[in-house]
Amino acid sequence: MKKILLALMAIAVLSGCRSHGTLTGTSQKSKSIVILYENDVHCGIDGYAKIAGLRDAIVQSDTAYAAVVSCGDYLQGGSSGAISQGQYIVDIMRNVGYTAVTLGNHEFDYSTPRMKELMPQVNAPIVCANFFDAGSTTPFYAPYIICQYGPKRVAFIGVCTPETMRAESYSFYDEAGKQLYDLRPNTFYRVIQQAVINARGEGADYVILLSHVGEQTSEMNIDSHQMVAATRGIDFVLDGHSHSTIPYNEVKNLDGKMVKITQTGTQFANIGKLIISKDGEISNTLLPTADIPYQNATVTQTTDSIKALLEQVTSRQLATSDYALNIIDAAGVRQVRRAETNMADLVADAFRHALNADIGLYNGGGIRNNITAGDITYGDVTNVLPFDNRLCMLEVPGSLLITMLERCTAAAPEEDGNFPQVSGMRYTIHSVSNTVSNIEVLDAATGQYVPIDPNKKYSVSTTDYYNSGGFDGILKDCTLLKNTTTLSRDVLADYLENTLSGKLGNTYAKLQGRITIVED
Repeated sequence: MKKILLALMAIAVLSGCRSHGTLTGTSQKSKSIVILYENDVHCGIDGYAKIAGLRDAIVQSDTAYAAVVSCGDYLQGGSSGAISQGQYIVDIMRNVGYTAVTLGNHEFDYSTPRMKELMPQVNAPIVCANFFDAGSTTPFYAPYIICQYGPKRVAFIGVCTPETMRAESYSFYDEAGKQLYDLRPNTFYRVIQQAVINARGEGADYVILLSHVGEQTSEMNIDSHQMVAATRGIDFVLDGHSHSTIPYNEVKNLDGKMVKITQTGTQFANIGKLIISKDGEISNTLLPTADIPYQNATVTQTTDSIKALLEQVTSRQLATSDYALNIIDAAGVRQVRRAETNMADLVADAFRHALNADIGLYNGGGIRNNITAGDITYGDVTNVLPFDNRLCMLEVPGSLLITMLERCTAAAPEEDGNFPQVSGMRYTIHSVSNTVSNIEVLDAATGQYVPIDPNKKYSVSTTDYYNSGGFDGILKDCTLLKNTTTLSRDVLADYLENTLSGKLGNTYAKLQGRITIVED
C-alpha cells in the first residue's frame, strides 16, 4: 500500500517558478491570478482534494492563473499524522501540487531531523526565511520563490513563528542544551525585510507572505500585526498559527500603507482565495470548504488509501459515552487553553491514575480535539492526543506548583497553550489581577481537598513535554521519579478501556469544578 501511495504522481506546477535565476518558458498572456491558501490544516485531510479540485477548475476554465500555497501546521493534529509521524500527510500534499509551502511550529513536533526528512517528499518549494542551522548565515530553505504568471511576477516568502523555539524546544536544542537550529527571534523582522528587498530586487511585482506567526502576541513579543508594522513592501499576509477565521484585518506598515492579513481557521474549515486582477487590484475571500463542489481524483484516491490504512489501526472500540467530551464550546470557541473542560478532566484523571500520583497535569495546548457522543475508538483518542509524548512522574515542591499555576494562567481569559489542566488539584484564577488562589490538593486518604503546602513535595504525573517547553519550562529541573515509554494517547486508551471498563457513566457529563475563574 505504501508503495502505491508513493507511486501516485504529483500534479505539475502550473506556472514558471524559481528561487534564483531567470524565469523561462512561461506564457505572457495577461490573466488574473488566483492564489488558493490554507493554514493549520492539522491533519484535516479531506480538504486537500477540494483545494486541488478548485485549482483544477480554475485552470481548466482558462480565465486565470492558479496557485495553491500552505501557511504551515499540516504534519500534526490527528491520527493520520501521529501514527505515521507525518508520512501520510506528505503523501497527500505531494499529490496536491503545491506552488509553495512554509513551515509551522508543529512541523517540528517529530524532531527537526524528521521534518527535514519529510519536507523534500512534498515535491514543492519549501520557503522559510528565518529557519537556520545554528551558526549558519544562510537559511536552510529558500526564503522565497518567485512565480511568473503571464507578465506578472509574484514572490511567496515564508516565515515561521520564533515561538517554536520555546514551545518545541526539544527540536532546537540537544539534551545538553546546545542550540542546533535557529528561527532568529532577535532579528525576525529584519530577516523578513531582507527577503522582501531581495525578492523585489529580482523583479517581483507582488510580495505575498506565507506567515505562520498568528494574531496573538507570543512571549517573544512577536505577532503578525507587529510584523507588518515593522516592515515595508509586503502586499498581503496569508497568516496562520492562531487558528483564527479572518477574512482580513488591515495593519499599517512602515510606510503607512494598509496591508491585509487573513487566516482560514483550522482543519480546512475554509479555503482562502486571493485574487490579483489583471489591473493589479488585490482582493480575497474565504470559501467554506464544505460548499466547494470540486475534487481532484488523484488526491481523493490518496486520501482514501490512507483512510483504509488508518482504519486498520484506529477502529478498535475502547468505550462508549452518552455525551460529548469537549475542548471547544457550543459557540465554536476553544476553551481548553483558557478554562476547564470535561475532556481535559478525563485526560488529567487518566494521567494521575496511571502512575498513582498525587496530581495529574497536562497543558491544554496538548489536547487537540473533541469526541462526540457514542462509541470512542483508538482513532478518536489519537486525534485528542496526537503528540508522541510519554508519561512520566515528577517530584514537585508545592511552592513551584504555585509558581507554575500563576505563570501559566496569567494570560486568562486569553488562550495559553501552557494552561494547566489538572486532576487531584483545584484552584481559582483571578483574571484581572492575574493571580491564583484557593489552591488545594486532594488527600487520597480522606478523599478531601486540603490547602497546598508550599514546603511539601508532591508526585505529579505528566508527560515528558515538561522538560522541553511545557509549563513555561518551570518544572524542567524537578526530580524525575519515574519515566515510562507509554505514549499519552495509550494512557488515555487504557484508562477508558480498562479502568473505566469501557463506560464513562455520568462522571464527565459536567465539569468537575477544578478550575474556577473570577473577574477581579
